[in-house]
Amino acid sequence: MDAVIKIGGSLAENPATLKTLCHKLNGIAKEHCIAVVPGGGKFADTVREFDNNYSLPADTAHKMAILAMDQFGLLLSQLVPNSVATCSLTEASQLSKNKATPIFLPSRLFFTEKPLHASWDVTSDSIAAYVASRLKADKLVLVTDVDGIFTSDPKTHSDAKLLPKLSPSELLAFAQRTSVDKFLPKFLSTKRLNCYVVNGTYPERVSAILAGNSAVCTLIKAEVKAK
Repeated sequence: MDAVIKIGGSLAENPATLKTLCHKLNGIAKEHCIAVVPGGGKFADTVREFDNNYSLPADTAHKMAILAMDQFGLLLSQLVPNSVATCSLTEASQLSKNKATPIFLPSRLFFTEKPLHASWDVTSDSIAAYVASRLKADKLVLVTDVDGIFTSDPKTHSDAKLLPKLSPSELLAFAQRTSVDKFLPKFLSTKRLNCYVVNGTYPERVSAILAGNSAVCTLIKAEVKAK
C-alpha cells in the first residue's frame, strides 16, 4: 500500500472543494495503491454535543464517534468515482491493487479489536494511522482544511509559521492544540510511518506527496529505524 489518505470532515464545509478533491482521488488511485479513511466532521460534532450534554461513558462516545466516521465514509463513497465502501482491510488492499479507491469504514474493526483507548484524544487521525499500520502503508496523508501544523493557530495568530517538518517527539512537546489529535504523535513514535498534514483545498499537493515531490505541507518524520 502506497498510502492511506484521511479526508477530514472539515472539508465538507465547502462542497465544491470536497467534490474536486474526491474526483482527484480517482486519478491518484490509478497511479498509486491508496485507501481512504474518513474523518468525522459534523457527524462527530453531533456526538461531541451529546457527550457534553449527557456526560456519556468514554467507550460509548468513542463508538458513536467512530460510527460518525462510517457515515462520512458513506458520503465519500458517493463522491469518489470508482470507489467502494468496505469494512474489510483485506478487501481494501485488494481494491487498491485493482486501481479502485477503497473507503474504509472503521467501526467493525474497532468495535471488534478495540486497538486504541476510548478518548477524545483519539480521533480519526490516530484511527487512520492505525489503519495505515495494518495495511503496511508507506505514507499516511492527513488531508484537512489548513496547510499543515503551525507554531500557533494561524486562524487567530497572523504571525503563525508553518512547520515543514518535525518529529513525533517534537510534536508531543507542543503545549498548544494543533491540527492533529493528541494521541497521534504517541502512536507515530512507535511506527516507521511518515505522516503528512496537507490542505485538501489544493488537491495537487496530495498528488505531489504521493509522487514524492515537494509540496506545501507538514511532514511528521518517522523516528523508528528500520530493523
